[in-house]
Amino acid sequence: MSDLHPSLLPNGLTDLLAPQGEGEANIINQCMSVFSSFGYERVKPPLVEFEECLLGSGPGETLSAQTFRMMDPVSGRMLGVRADTTAQIARIAGSRLADEKRPLRLSYAADILRVKSSQLRPARQFCQVGCELIGGDATKDDVEIMLVALKALSGCGVKNLSVDLTIPSIVDALFDKEKLDGEEREQLNTLLKKRDRDGLAENKKAKALVELLDASGVADDAIRTVSKIKLPAEAKENVKHLKVVYEELTKALEAYGLTDIGITVDLIERRGFEYKKGVGFTIFSKNIRGELGRGGRYQLQHASGAVEQASGFTLYMDSIMQGVVFQSTKEYQVVSENASWDDIKEMQDKGLKVIRS
Repeated sequence: MSDLHPSLLPNGLTDLLAPQGEGEANIINQCMSVFSSFGYERVKPPLVEFEECLLGSGPGETLSAQTFRMMDPVSGRMLGVRADTTAQIARIAGSRLADEKRPLRLSYAADILRVKSSQLRPARQFCQVGCELIGGDATKDDVEIMLVALKALSGCGVKNLSVDLTIPSIVDALFDKEKLDGEEREQLNTLLKKRDRDGLAENKKAKALVELLDASGVADDAIRTVSKIKLPAEAKENVKHLKVVYEELTKALEAYGLTDIGITVDLIERRGFEYKKGVGFTIFSKNIRGELGRGGRYQLQHASGAVEQASGFTLYMDSIMQGVVFQSTKEYQVVSENASWDDIKEMQDKGLKVIRS
């Protein structure tokens, strides 16, 4: 006989009881309604896939360390349990939907499972909801993705929202300019993760990185300051694009009455943006620990080898639920246990919840 109590679960896993279970379902439905209003069609990928497909080039190649694996007794091949849904949407768009008209708009809501948790995200299993816009490379496509995510969160009742913009490739461009080797890049990346300004300032090759760190802040001021920093030509073009994206996002938020959402810029932020190739963003709330979601532009590789542009975002339900107050729905019409089914149905048809007692 097992010595484990039936209520004991592995670290990072939890039972979602009432009213949180119903609350999460309501939030997902609200998000999916917003996604649908922008033309995103829902897809549902499987929980497990062949490992080599799940961890293929693009979004999947960064997930190896977070992926549970098992042997498929039918095919004899290794399987992976999804640790992030974006990789699966990329696979679907690049294979089964490769011939569909672009841009392709797909949405999803799916549980994921990860090998390890973190201090900011103690859950190892949680639900992700999000959208992917495949085959669009215009500024408005980048802005649409941000707008949809922010509108969905606002509609769910999350307050004090802010979106932090970044361009992950700028740091690599500076590394390339200084011709840094692998060890030097790793050292500077460690300092960047710690936001160690003093450590960066001691390195003569990190002058521009210190300037980028100091420039982080409210978007208006940050973009103005970054524009004056001496950067490689490609990085300067990225900054110009970031400015256009910021201006267009401001217009979009005004049009939807979301003017209370703050916009900041942090060009040294790279965590979670390993496969992003353009403007990336992270969404926060002052009321909630950790990020609510992240997204940005990346490249999608088809099964044929062709590459196309894509933008997307993922929202994390475990974080969102920290900032939403759930109202218990325990108002029922109580009837005798001998009440007729006709009477019960009549009450239910009026919208009442009926309990036989």
